[in-house]
Amino acid sequence: MKIANMSIKEIEKLVMQSPSEELLERLKHDNRKGVQRLIQKVMKRQEQQQQLHEMYIQMSTYERKLKEAGIQLIAGVDEVGRGCLAGPVVAAAVILPDEPILGVYDSKKMSATKREQLCEQIEEKGQVGIGIVTPQEIDQMNIYEATKLAMQKAIAACSSKIEHILIDAMNLPISIPQTSLVRGDQKSISIAAASIVAKVKRDEMMKQLAKQYPAYGFDRHVGYGTKEHLIALKKYGATPVHRYSFSPVSELVNEKWSESH
Repeated sequence: MKIANMSIKEIEKLVMQSPSEELLERLKHDNRKGVQRLIQKVMKRQEQQQQLHEMYIQMSTYERKLKEAGIQLIAGVDEVGRGCLAGPVVAAAVILPDEPILGVYDSKKMSATKREQLCEQIEEKGQVGIGIVTPQEIDQMNIYEATKLAMQKAIAACSSKIEHILIDAMNLPISIPQTSLVRGDQKSISIAAASIVAKVKRDEMMKQLAKQYPAYGFDRHVGYGTKEHLIALKKYGATPVHRYSFSPVSELVNEKWSESH
């Protein structure tokens, strides 16, 4: 059937199935406004895909160099929740597949929906290990040591024997060779993937804690010291999932202790 005799819906279906350069060139001569809008939509999508491919190549520089040196099992490691007043610190170790997962970048730079979509792909196609350190453990050992422990747990939870670690601004006391990168989630595709998985997993945990402690809004601020969180702390006091060694939780606890004695 000639393109001129096709409806815009038929053309759209054809373009979605096979958006070849030849077809797009032919469609440019179709004066129908709907067809021209469709061309613009397709070209914009292709441009976005091209940008995602370029970002993937740029973000894979460290991984590519390691693979060229014969190192195959490379894990990106990152943590989430270090600066929170409540909840665990969660780390992820991710070994990505050779097949590109497009759109992976610093988890803080994307929406919750996008993070969840990418996390699903990462878990389905890659290998993932999760490490969790509780608020009580954080209070016992300090947040820096707790972060390192969460990362080590995540690495140990990976099913394959990791040959090299790319890690976000940290050095771990383990025998596996590692490369520490400042702002690693913006430089390494593996670290960015770990940041996404850790963020999604921790957010899920905080949503569960919000059901257990509904007055605090954990599902909204995920434990960070927002105004809402501080007001709830002042009004209701600290819960068992708060970090008692963190300011202002420690001050509030001491204040209430003084009032009761």
